[in-house]
Amino acid sequence: MFEKLLEIFYDRFSVLYCIVSHYHSYVNSATAILRQYKGEEPFASYLKKYFSSHKKYGSKDRKQVSHLCYCFFRLGKAYIELEISERIFAGLLLCSTSSNEVLSAIRPAWNESVALPIERKRLLISSSNEEGMIFPWIEKLSAGIDAIQFNESFLIQPNFFLRIRPGQEKQVAEKLLTAGYMNANGNEEKDDQQKRIRYITDHCIALPGASNLEGVIELDKEAVVQDYNSQKIASFIELVRPGRSDPVTIWDCCAASGGKSILVKDILDDIHLTVSDIRETILSNLKKRFQKAGIHNYKSIIMDLSLRAPDSVLPAPNYDFILCDVPCSGSGTWGRTPEQLYYFREKAIDTYASLQQKIVANVVPYLKTGGYFLYITCSVFKKENDDMVEFIRKKFRLRLLKMEFLKGYDKKADSMFAALFTASAP
Repeated sequence: MFEKLLEIFYDRFSVLYCIVSHYHSYVNSATAILRQYKGEEPFASYLKKYFSSHKKYGSKDRKQVSHLCYCFFRLGKAYIELEISERIFAGLLLCSTSSNEVLSAIRPAWNESVALPIERKRLLISSSNEEGMIFPWIEKLSAGIDAIQFNESFLIQPNFFLRIRPGQEKQVAEKLLTAGYMNANGNEEKDDQQKRIRYITDHCIALPGASNLEGVIELDKEAVVQDYNSQKIASFIELVRPGRSDPVTIWDCCAASGGKSILVKDILDDIHLTVSDIRETILSNLKKRFQKAGIHNYKSIIMDLSLRAPDSVLPAPNYDFILCDVPCSGSGTWGRTPEQLYYFREKAIDTYASLQQKIVANVVPYLKTGGYFLYITCSVFKKENDDMVEFIRKKFRLRLLKMEFLKGYDKKADSMFAALFTASAP
């Protein structure tokens, strides 16, 4: 009888040991990846290459290891002194709000505490006051940002947002329903479940961050992947009403992949569009998006706007509306790419602000009298936002019509800044 009980105990212990070892292997894999990664490319791209060259990882393995890595990065500048594996556990505890498999197997006491408030969970990690802040540059934030709420937002994966294009509302709703997506009806507990969607407006849909709509809808034609606050730039564009029948001449001077140009087209419709960017590959991607979006009549230019644009390419003044979504720290989007927060150095703020001043100085001369200039960043830093507004007002004597910091940290979205000016007659 004793031998039978011993055998049962041994079998159960062996199973438990295998389970714990399995989850330890996830932590070890994540630790190895984090030691190798140096922040020189987006972490999502790095992971894709890593898993492609290490075929032993199945789909669940990849998901678990990726999540552990992102939990590490979501701690930002906090708990820097911890060893990588310990920092992974700390991040996993703070990022979890319900039972977690890895914590349950390796840190069961922590797993029982995942539903506690963040400050209570912090005490489990360290009783010291030296753990630091996730985002430490509080004094450099734009006005009106809740520093505590902003810090805690890094522990939550942002949502994935769609903007339904005009006239496509019914088609998109039907296709999402056919694919099994159900409306969460404002139930926040269900918002992160797979196949749950939430309508923010008739044209804005929030989906869980890991959603994949490939083969579900025709992206760019029927709907555009566009963050909630990027969609809210529409309220600025709607103020650009020249009150005449001829087309609006528009220059999207830092066009990137063209998302805001598509938004401008959907709002103003009859436009003569010029797009430019310093990166040829980006404009190549823009061309493909525009083809899907039905935008065919536009001018595309490869241009370094830190240098003065040649008048032979862009005769000045030529534009009713210049949209200037400048290169920036991207700090308002670090919830999606927390590795950028982890590797960020404060001196980069001045570098970006200097570049922004050069770009604005080289772009504003192409604005017609009475035209509109829209300055946009996805930054939370005052030097890139509020201070740039003062620079534009004083140096170019443009009249400020509207300025707003678009908070995303309380909506599982990106944070952005926008300011709309007009060029008054001299």
